[in-house]
Amino acid sequence: MENSSAERKQQLALDIADGNDPSDAAKNPDGRTKLQGLFKQLSLLDRYLYVWIFIVMAVSIIFGYYVKGVKKAFQVAEITSVSLPIAIGLWVMMYPVLCKVQYEMLGGVLRQAGSLKTISLSVVLNWIVGPALMTGLAWATLPDLPDFRTGVILVGIARCIAMVLIWNDLAKGDADYCAILVAINSILQIILFAPVALLYLKVVSRGKGFHVSSWTVAKSVLLFLGVPLVAGVLTRLILMNAFGRKWYESKFLRFIGPWALIGLLYTIFVMFSIQAHQIVDNIGHVVRVAVPLLLYFGILFFGSLGICRWLKVPYPLMVTRCFTAASNNFELAIAVAVGSFGIDSAQALAATIGPLIEVPVLLLFVYIVGFFQRKGPSV
Repeated sequence: MENSSAERKQQLALDIADGNDPSDAAKNPDGRTKLQGLFKQLSLLDRYLYVWIFIVMAVSIIFGYYVKGVKKAFQVAEITSVSLPIAIGLWVMMYPVLCKVQYEMLGGVLRQAGSLKTISLSVVLNWIVGPALMTGLAWATLPDLPDFRTGVILVGIARCIAMVLIWNDLAKGDADYCAILVAINSILQIILFAPVALLYLKVVSRGKGFHVSSWTVAKSVLLFLGVPLVAGVLTRLILMNAFGRKWYESKFLRFIGPWALIGLLYTIFVMFSIQAHQIVDNIGHVVRVAVPLLLYFGILFFGSLGICRWLKVPYPLMVTRCFTAASNNFELAIAVAVGSFGIDSAQALAATIGPLIEVPVLLLFVYIVGFFQRKGPSV
């Protein structure tokens, strides 16, 4: 079936919006990727995302620091110690990504050869390597700042169930595997967060004043993952049955696609506006807290990348493994820090610095893994 030039361009744009790999459609007869043409096909929001993120971060800190009443306005209502505007931003950010997941295919994905190895490696990296590495780095770099160290350790223990969907989508990872790993991490988070946090904060670090229950963690998971997940599943099932797969993928997903990045930018704006005074007034400590976080993200990401390249893992699965290992659940870390130590505590500030570092760093990693994607389907 022959397509016109306009139809081919429309399909390429749809592939990009849906997070699919458009490289096959963008290759010339010599097999070289038309990177410049592909770049031009991206929307303005996608093309300069790193610019928008840095602009929003800078503007939000200036706005929150100089405009009176911003913090109080954004915290007018809270859900599990997290600002309602931030919760709304997280829901908007995650909903389009979760609408793309092919839930009807997940059973087949789990039955594929190598699935157990992929899931087992992810669990080890997330629940054994990650928390231990962050605790070690926090002690090595912040020996004289116990309160900030506690906040950093909380970030390392809270495994990602939200932002990883965005990074995986931007880097064109395997959406189905990512959904499975997020679901597993969500269940393990409810079971393991409290005991792992107690192990590293009270036994290893001999800290005091830390109190968290499994129900606190469960509420965070149900609200920040459960709500958009249920919405995504119902949306896909209802609309595909009503209008068909072609309409759903060519019309609806294209319509809601930009919402994810808009939700990301909005969440960053609200979050940094609320903590603007804390960030500016403690800039020296902020810089120091950034050190273990930078080391952590770099070691976990590139360590996972090295393992995947050694095992010759296909690009989509490599991306999913790397971002699942290196991402963290900052909303849970902030909620627990605020609930245990107070909104203006050093622990809460350290937890807030987590996304301040994570967002631009993992966005950089998206561009880095894109280099490996251009080298071939597997590495």
